[in-house]
Amino acid sequence: MSLVELIAQADERGLAASGLACLDRCVPLLGGDDELLRPLWASLADTGDWGAGLEVARGKLGGGDGAAEDAAAVLARRMLEAAPATPDAAEVRVWADACSVASLQIHRLLDPAADDASLDARREGRTEGMPPLVAAELRRQVAVLEVLAGHGTAGLRRALEVSVEGRRVLRAVVSRRARGRS
Repeated sequence: MSLVELIAQADERGLAASGLACLDRCVPLLGGDDELLRPLWASLADTGDWGAGLEVARGKLGGGDGAAEDAAAVLARRMLEAAPATPDAAEVRVWADACSVASLQIHRLLDPAADDASLDARREGRTEGMPPLVAAELRRQVAVLEVLAGHGTAGLRRALEVSVEGRRVLRAVVSRRARGRS
């Protein structure tokens, strides 16, 4: 099933986790630590206070400096800013879909390999010739949605593991990029 189809079929929790996972993988671009979004993950597991965790994350990451941030960081910051105050169906569906696109775009910006295909084509399953960083992000997005569709709340732990793996990869890419600039 394509990523677009998986998003269309996901329930509220799956959509919230999908958007959160995309954001979580991109936190290194915003200077956030690995535990920053844990309260949001916990709120999905126990129907806790999503809004409170979101406000804490926004407060810790600050407003950023759009003029100083590169395009990838700006996209990551927009994901955080656009997160709905409550993860209800209509808002979270739009947010999860936007996070999917933004995260793939971020990975495309950070991948040195060229990719001429549209992100829509990638999300619909046309993956031939995809750059490795983008391909890995697409696989992670699909894995998160599949595990949540198959296991519900019990799949949140695995979804978080997938996200942590992606965050480590992106952190390494960001670090390598920073060394190359100096």
